[in-house]
Amino acid sequence: MIHNVNVHYHKSFDFFPELAMFFATYTVNKTFTRPTAAPKFIKDSICFFFKNVFDNGHVKDSAIRAFPSSYQYTSTFKKDPRPVKVVAVIISAGFLKSFLKEDAEQFQYLFDTSYDFLIEEIMTDDIVRTINEIVKKEAPNTLSDYHYKLKAMELLFHLFKSLSKRGRSVHQRLSNKDIKSIYKVRDKVLSSFSEPTSIEDLKQLAGMNELKMRRIFTQVFGMGIYDYYQHFRMQEAARLIREEKLSVSEAGYQIGFENLSHFSRTFEKYIGQKPKKYSLQQD
Repeated sequence: MIHNVNVHYHKSFDFFPELAMFFATYTVNKTFTRPTAAPKFIKDSICFFFKNVFDNGHVKDSAIRAFPSSYQYTSTFKKDPRPVKVVAVIISAGFLKSFLKEDAEQFQYLFDTSYDFLIEEIMTDDIVRTINEIVKKEAPNTLSDYHYKLKAMELLFHLFKSLSKRGRSVHQRLSNKDIKSIYKVRDKVLSSFSEPTSIEDLKQLAGMNELKMRRIFTQVFGMGIYDYYQHFRMQEAARLIREEKLSVSEAGYQIGFENLSHFSRTFEKYIGQKPKKYSLQQD
């Protein structure tokens, strides 16, 4: 596997026995798969894995995944000349529970040892800003370790603020087949922003009935299929306006909107402001 990846940068911090953090940049030279699990050096730990969340990473390539040290799943690393940039925070479940205090009950699915879990969360501006502060800024000359420990906890604070918006639901054990199938669905959902994939096509791709597919999708990604699609569709519209310098109407048409009033309302719902105002702020 060492020949399949070029590691360009790696830095780690350990605050044993309850916390560790590392960030790295690497390039995948050849597509390969391997079992993935949280590091075992912190007992009963949970890994929060942030991928491509700084340097304006491509919308579809950014992800936050959380899974316990006991969980293993198969990851596919695809050949790509673009560097992959990751930050990981590994934390003892007991320490995390003490950090959350009375709010821990809301996230019981993270601490229920009767099953393993895998969840994925979307990025927020606070998460991206904090990671950039961790990765890009020079470490202070004094109390450097203390600084990075506080930053790791700040990052988790913003992540849990985002996770707290998920609706309460019963989490069920997922097989590797379920995980693999639901990521196929996710990838298909994000394969075209101009024309959504039909539920019938997604059901066939997943190899499961609609109710199960929707339940697993919401359990892993924290929102329904339609909301997930619209969220990333509007993120792509924002990117077209911000980076490609497209006009509001051009961005709307490119992602499949024929009615610009509908596009404006949808953009405001998911981005937080009307596209015209967003466009003016990018000049």
